[in-house]
Amino acid sequence: MSAAPPPFPKTRQSLAATELLQVGPIEEEPCLRADAARNRARLLEAAGRLVAEHGAAGVTMEAVAVAANVGKGTVFRRFGDRTGLLTALLDHSEKKFQAAFLGGPPPLGPGAPPAERLRAFGCALLRRSVDELDLQLAAEPSPERRFSAPVRQLHHGHVALLLRQAVPDADSEVLAHTLMSSLNPVLVHHLTSRCGMPIERLEVAWCDLVARVTRTSLG
Repeated sequence: MSAAPPPFPKTRQSLAATELLQVGPIEEEPCLRADAARNRARLLEAAGRLVAEHGAAGVTMEAVAVAANVGKGTVFRRFGDRTGLLTALLDHSEKKFQAAFLGGPPPLGPGAPPAERLRAFGCALLRRSVDELDLQLAAEPSPERRFSAPVRQLHHGHVALLLRQAVPDADSEVLAHTLMSSLNPVLVHHLTSRCGMPIERLEVAWCDLVARVTRTSLG
């Protein structure tokens, strides 16, 4: 899923008005007709259910067509091929996540204390990673792009911003990398699939880590 994503704003800028970033290439999808947009969303929701039930391997053009009760040609016309479908699915999920932490209700969105938002952000990202682990692993950037991929920079910038608010005397840029490393999909895969840890244990560990770093109680 390599791409040339849109430029990313510097992390010291406010993220409140940041445009939602795409995981894949920017395609000509300007003004879809309302019915076309609904059909696209319907296909992506069907693909998302297949990922949740069968993993990324279960997502084929034929399976999505059946799940969405449309012809296979409709899926091909909308996404081109399976790679295009998986990229669009990850974009769809990422944009929903971005909308939630940038402008959704608290504690994930604005309006809650920064430590609470950090806890909510990590738990939401962990849940998302577990729900679509195959997709997340497939989209994992190469080593040379791991920290410069725009979506990763957005997540890092959000965590750094909350850290600056919660612990102004800390090196928020470096500390944000430290915290984000515990949310990496590769590590989540190792801990859940190889070590057999339940997601609830990872969520408790994340909340404990945030509490220690921000010197706040778990409430």
